Amino acid sequence: MPNPYFKFKQFTIYHDRCAMKVGTDGVLLGAWANAQNIKNVLDVGTGSGLIALMLAQRNRDMLIDAIDIDNDAVEQAGENAMRSPFSSQIRCFNTSLQEYALNCDRKYGLIVSNPPYFGESLKPPRENRSVARHTDSLSVDELIKLSSKLLTFDGRLSVIYPFEYKNYLLEQDNLFVTRVTNVYPVPGSLPKRVLVEFSKQRSSLEENDLLIEKKRHIYSDEFISLAKDYYLKL
Repeated sequence: MPNPYFKFKQFTIYHDRCAMKVGTDGVLLGAWANAQNIKNVLDVGTGSGLIALMLAQRNRDMLIDAIDIDNDAVEQAGENAMRSPFSSQIRCFNTSLQEYALNCDRKYGLIVSNPPYFGESLKPPRENRSVARHTDSLSVDELIKLSSKLLTFDGRLSVIYPFEYKNYLLEQDNLFVTRVTNVYPVPGSLPKRVLVEFSKQRSSLEENDLLIEKKRHIYSDEFISLAKDYYLKL
């Protein structure tokens, strides 16, 4: 039976009631997103609350609103936050981004999302897992358009998607792409994920590559540098 929790250095994530479990994608985004000088954050599709807690650990002055359409996930994210040292920084809401944007009067300096991305590929069998990983519930276009409305004038949107989405992400016209990291699982492999930062302000594009493992079960120096404040064994 899978472990119902994942222990990090400063908090523990229980994810047995969440459709999507703790994984490398969330850790990558939570560590990679630029949270410098950010006061208000919106975590779209928070799941277990992993990214919200990672960001709260990085900046104790930050306030984070975490939303998800899965009520079980929202309840568990709230419990994870309450058990952490960062409970006062995180609020969890059971709502879609579409609904939230209609009623929200707050602007955010940072929006993060590890979003649904199966597109038209075969959906997984469990309904809640399907919703959590399928673009029927939140398309790329919707995420970027609604984020643009919710960001401050100098705000940023940071996302992680499968690498095959890269060109489509770079072609979006509601926000400017300012930073891109191509994620490679092992040396010699094709990139598997892409991390993309959007901004309301135009600036020069910064692009680099990130290798996860030098060889099987041996993390690369750059991944260790990125995630060492979170993983217990780095």
